[in-house]
Amino acid sequence: MDNLILISYFMSLMILFVFGCHTLIMVYYYRKFKDVNPKPIDPAIPDTHVTIQLPLYNEQYVVERLLDYVCEIDWPKDKMEIQVLDDSTDVTIEIVAKAIEAKKLLGFDIQHIRRGSREGYKAGALKAGLESAKGEFVAIFDADFVPQKDFLKKTLPYFNDTKIGMVQTRWEHLNSEYSILTKTQALSLDGHFVIEQNVRNKAGFFINFNGTGGVWRKECIFDAGNWHADTLTEDLDLSYRAQLKGWKFIFLRDIISPAELPSEMNALKAQQFRWTKGAVETAKKIMPLVWKSKLPIKVKLLSTFHLCANMVFPFTLTAAILNVPLIFVKNSGAHDVYFAVMSIFVLAFLGSFMFYLYSQKDIREDWRKKILLFPLFMAGSMGFAVNNSRAVIEGLFSWKSEFVRTPKYKLVTEKDTWAGKKYRNKKLDLTVYVELMMAVYCFVGVCSSIYFMEISSLPFQLLFFIGFSFVSITSIRHASNKR
Repeated sequence: MDNLILISYFMSLMILFVFGCHTLIMVYYYRKFKDVNPKPIDPAIPDTHVTIQLPLYNEQYVVERLLDYVCEIDWPKDKMEIQVLDDSTDVTIEIVAKAIEAKKLLGFDIQHIRRGSREGYKAGALKAGLESAKGEFVAIFDADFVPQKDFLKKTLPYFNDTKIGMVQTRWEHLNSEYSILTKTQALSLDGHFVIEQNVRNKAGFFINFNGTGGVWRKECIFDAGNWHADTLTEDLDLSYRAQLKGWKFIFLRDIISPAELPSEMNALKAQQFRWTKGAVETAKKIMPLVWKSKLPIKVKLLSTFHLCANMVFPFTLTAAILNVPLIFVKNSGAHDVYFAVMSIFVLAFLGSFMFYLYSQKDIREDWRKKILLFPLFMAGSMGFAVNNSRAVIEGLFSWKSEFVRTPKYKLVTEKDTWAGKKYRNKKLDLTVYVELMMAVYCFVGVCSSIYFMEISSLPFQLLFFIGFSFVSITSIRHASNKR
């Protein structure tokens, strides 16, 4: 039994170590290309027609804000078409209809497009709108975004290069200071955009459209096969198909698209589940195409890390489960060499820390304050291991599930609240109870580490305990309408 525990734990940490080393590679490329910034081959603003697509599903709290900001974008009205792709089933329909009528009176070319079903979910809505889109370029914004006035004038010049198929901007956060939940999300997303997207793009690797806050060349979408609804991450899927066809993407770190972060735990878990499962589905679909292509081997390898990053969650959960019996195995005194070798895996933790440290130093003046959240972010990531491991398993076994969108509540200040509002899922699934049991289980690990004076294992036992406790208890509190 001891050997089985040791081998399983070693294999799990080896996988986590490999992906941890990937963060070090990203840090290396970040430093190498830090002073390189994309510039359009011609800074002239194209004189062209643009379609702005706004996919919606039951967004009564934020849809008017979205429409107001979109209509403030600095672009000629006679060359800007706005498509409100509304799959709603509630009062949002009436709110949108009324707002659109008001915008039409101001001279905007704006359509309220309703399909009568949610077939294909967001991918289906975007594809349906594309059939009648007038624009040569298509900008997409989700309901929780507030586009900047100069968005089109800053992004469209990059399309003067006919090889450019998509331009993605960096997400900024309207409510990053709202709670611990939004603060740690902001840290996570900053790492993705400032390091992952930024570095991959500069180094010549594949990046992805993030589903919103970007502009597509319509020809690129059609050439890549249009939007597909066979995965939950239609944006990642289309991105890879387009780049495999030879289209180039641009990521703009310094052009921002502010948006609202989920402030309610169960909504965040649904979002993470969708992103995780969709990424696994996309990896299954796209990985064979990547490796059959004539791309350089380093591009294939980095694409593999990119597409398979969520595979770490089942191994994180395995490590959490084995951490406790490992304390007792270690104190049997029969495996000293094994545990000496295992110390090298700490490098993966250091790689992750540097990854997020550099992302904060790059864009935040108060980066010292922000990076103090790193231990809480790590604990939270560990706490999501049950939720996201389930998503990985469903993705691997091709178990189909509904596209559960993340509800938005127009939260900007601490006075705003989602409590008492619609769209919240008040039912707790089995995952929450498993997380709660894992919290109790990991507390046993904390106590055992203290009892046996295993100081080196105590920090990780604490992180798992804090992570599972926070995720499970907050899920229960939020489901009961307590902020």
